[in-house]
Amino acid sequence: MSLATRPLCTMRLRVGPPQEVGRGPDGHELRVVPVTGGTIEGERFSGEVLPGTAADWLRVEADGTAHIDVRLTARAASGSLVHVRYAGIRTGPAPVLARLARGEAVDPSEYYFRVTMRFETGAADLAWMNRVIAVGSGRRPPEGPVYEVFEIL
Repeated sequence: MSLATRPLCTMRLRVGPPQEVGRGPDGHELRVVPVTGGTIEGERFSGEVLPGTAADWLRVEADGTAHIDVRLTARAASGSLVHVRYAGIRTGPAPVLARLARGEAVDPSEYYFRVTMRFETGAADLAWMNRVIAVGSGRRPPEGPVYEVFEIL
């Protein structure tokens, strides 16, 4: 059986300078990257990413592979709040990851960047989101990550 999807939204994040926590006991570097805002655009879900309580607890392996762990709050166009959490991986050849780390623009076809998303809300108009698993294909332009997000049907 194959999986079917439908487009949910495009999420564009703005991020601040990372807080370098350092190398932990498991050998990964931990960077806490504040999410300072962003936009969400889609037919069924659109709105803004709220700053202040949003961040990526990014664990980076020695080869540059990044393990994404993001939590954020979005205000939907209706005014309802949605907690969004997602995890994923960004990896690729070492020279490509080094270019990304320097903040260069890199064609997304040169690296792998995928996430899984879950949503939580008490808003009646968005209650359907509590029962959705979504996947996203990411890219990392210099201004911040962008995700094309798809609901798994």
